[in-house]
Amino acid sequence: MNRFYYPDHSATAQILTDLAEALVVAAWQVEVVTSRLQHENPAIRLDSRSARAGVAIHRVATTSFGRAGIVGRLVDYLSFYFSAFFVLFAIARRGDLIVAKTDPPLLSVMAALVARLRHARLVNWLQDLYPEVAAELGVATLRGPVGSTLRRLRDVSLRTAVANVAIGDRMAERLTMLGVPADRIAVIPNWADDAAIRPIPPDQALFRREWTLNSKFVVGYSGNLGRAHESDTLFRAALLLRDRPDIVFLMIGGGRENVTLSKRVQASGLTNHFQFRPYQPREALSQSLAVADVHWLSLLPELEGLIVPSKFYGIAAAGRPVIAVTDPDGEIGRIAVREGCGLAIMPGDADGLAETIRALAGDSGRVAAMGRAARALIDRDYSRSAAIGRWKMLLERVAT
Repeated sequence: MNRFYYPDHSATAQILTDLAEALVVAAWQVEVVTSRLQHENPAIRLDSRSARAGVAIHRVATTSFGRAGIVGRLVDYLSFYFSAFFVLFAIARRGDLIVAKTDPPLLSVMAALVARLRHARLVNWLQDLYPEVAAELGVATLRGPVGSTLRRLRDVSLRTAVANVAIGDRMAERLTMLGVPADRIAVIPNWADDAAIRPIPPDQALFRREWTLNSKFVVGYSGNLGRAHESDTLFRAALLLRDRPDIVFLMIGGGRENVTLSKRVQASGLTNHFQFRPYQPREALSQSLAVADVHWLSLLPELEGLIVPSKFYGIAAAGRPVIAVTDPDGEIGRIAVREGCGLAIMPGDADGLAETIRALAGDSGRVAAMGRAARALIDRDYSRSAAIGRWKMLLERVAT
């Protein structure tokens, strides 16, 4: 269960599609309950019933107010809970495994109810921990009695599940603190399409020539830059580097913070140091990630363990080092430093970030070595086939 599925290109839809289709190949019977919406274009309505690669897809009707306002978003969530409940109740059978993701938030609560009524088994696939995320991002109502009630309901759904899949060690630590038994927690990180995303030398990246970046040291960002991230540290570092015309910041994607950063760049006269590009199609991801010499990503320190910046795996698959503007002891900060494939900078340390970028711009050998370490890490521990293999082992265990 997830609000988005193929042909949607959102990250949660892509990895769910990968897993569902791989399970069919392994002789599982797989049905997906999702919405008729596409994340990129809410005006499109997909067919209510379809099939792809052996996966039966049930698409339920929902509202589509979108992300513009909290009330509209809440109505969208409630409409999915309501519609999906009846479809899931109709198709679930005794002994089935219900794998519930976290879009919309608290989906595990509804799934746990259906699992109990139909004598099925629940597996929670946790992309984030809600309502803690919303509370940390300033939603005041979720810091009081409402938030406490939702957390209690959510915790029941975690403790009664046969398994809870966390996408990072820090998230698993949070689950343990919530009282979830250790034998019901599994850590399986998200993945990138490491077969399609391959290291490409910067001078062979097609977009690098097209976007006139051949002679530049490019610091890239790819994907959504939203409320869980911050751009102020990067912006202030760019101000400190305005005397370096050879350093360019490339922003590919969108999001709330992306819009904020774009406005600040325009107002400050840094337009020669930045390029803003739209989302690129999945089939062009290997080329778009190859444009940057180094990528950066961001996560607010208070959200460590609640969210994992999974874009790291695509960056590493492309053979590029990462500058993690996160808590150095956070999920990605730990990995980047431990594996020698990147560096961690505490949010707010603009001086440190600027100095790091200066140093890397002048040391191509170090950049190349970190990029090789990043790809080696993917091949060794974080490939798509390895992650799906862990999923198969987990599902086989809890099914029996």
